[in-house]
Amino acid sequence: MAFMELPPHGLCHAVFTTSWGPMAAVASSAGLARVILPHYQSDDLRQLVAFEHPGSVQALEAFADLIQRCRDYFNGQRPSFDEIVCDLPASRKFAGMVLRACRKIPYGHTTSYGRLSAAIGRPEAARATAGALGKNPLPLVIPCHRVTYADGRPGGFSSPAGVQLKQRMLALEAE
Repeated sequence: MAFMELPPHGLCHAVFTTSWGPMAAVASSAGLARVILPHYQSDDLRQLVAFEHPGSVQALEAFADLIQRCRDYFNGQRPSFDEIVCDLPASRKFAGMVLRACRKIPYGHTTSYGRLSAAIGRPEAARATAGALGKNPLPLVIPCHRVTYADGRPGGFSSPAGVQLKQRMLALEAE
């Protein structure tokens, strides 16, 4: 996913609609930096993006591919987000390892925090894995909603819409 020419500080954003409600995305020169899932009203979402990313410019055309994939997802299709270039922590950092491993969880599947931490070679770090996912700036693109407790309970979800949105997303993928 390539973005249009960015302003000097390198941030652009889009606020767009999906069948589940408005979403937002922010990109840096390194790639997609933030995704905000449906929860807010459009005006509130614009204000939030402006507050958190001052100087970011609206650039819907730069996000056309991502917008279509998000709309497809919330309409029950199975788009892939694999080709979306993301601005992630370094691959040697714990959070970078967790986010990259989480990104590999296929549509319609789940894993536990413990299995995900084992997948990165840190089987004792299930709680730290949950903490890293709690700070995931790219929900949906990095599908942290697919990570649950070992007993199958949903666990937490960092989206302001909370666990209810996580459960809705998992139900959508189970259809």
